[in-house]
Amino acid sequence: MSAVKELLLLLPLVLLALEAPLCYGACVEVDSDTEAVINEGFKLGCIYCKMRGEVDATATVKWSFKGSGDSDFSDLYIYDNARGEIIDPRFYERLDWNGSKNTRDLQDGSIYILNVTYNDTGTYKCEFSRLLKYSNYDYQTAIEKNITINVVARLTRGMASILSEVMMYVSIIGLQFWLLVEMIYCYRKISAAGEEALRESALGKRSRRLL
Repeated sequence: MSAVKELLLLLPLVLLALEAPLCYGACVEVDSDTEAVINEGFKLGCIYCKMRGEVDATATVKWSFKGSGDSDFSDLYIYDNARGEIIDPRFYERLDWNGSKNTRDLQDGSIYILNVTYNDTGTYKCEFSRLLKYSNYDYQTAIEKNITINVVARLTRGMASILSEVMMYVSIIGLQFWLLVEMIYCYRKISAAGEEALRESALGKRSRRLL
């Protein structure tokens, strides 16, 4: 088999390997960032994955806020039935929904704060309530997540965060290379076995003709 034919056969496999990281994976509960920059936007992340994807469900997300000088939490924002409402007047016209869109089966309950101020420093509480609808009954689940936010003049990244990101990209590239090598090895092995079988078949036919 010529080298050109081998490359043509391998091309779809290579393209598949390169496209694999672009596919959307399952829901992953990632912790929110905790450092916001003054006068910039900031995403408060709150993800609560549904373990049974085939079960219909509806969910409600409620956010509360306790500022650095506050003693108790106060209602901040609620998202229910595909509609959001800002409750705390300190966040009027500065807060928007940044979670799941066009569905009542929420898994991402994140919100986005515009024009962050130093007064936004404090603890934010995300309350996720989900109603799972089975054929014979409903089942209620809920979680709470507290996120302490510090507002700074300029974003600083720790060395651990930088190394973690670098290692993530190195791992992705390494896995892609390993996958490509494995596919080439398997293809060559299968190709060699096929050629060997053809040679044995040809020799068998030649032997029968001689007999």
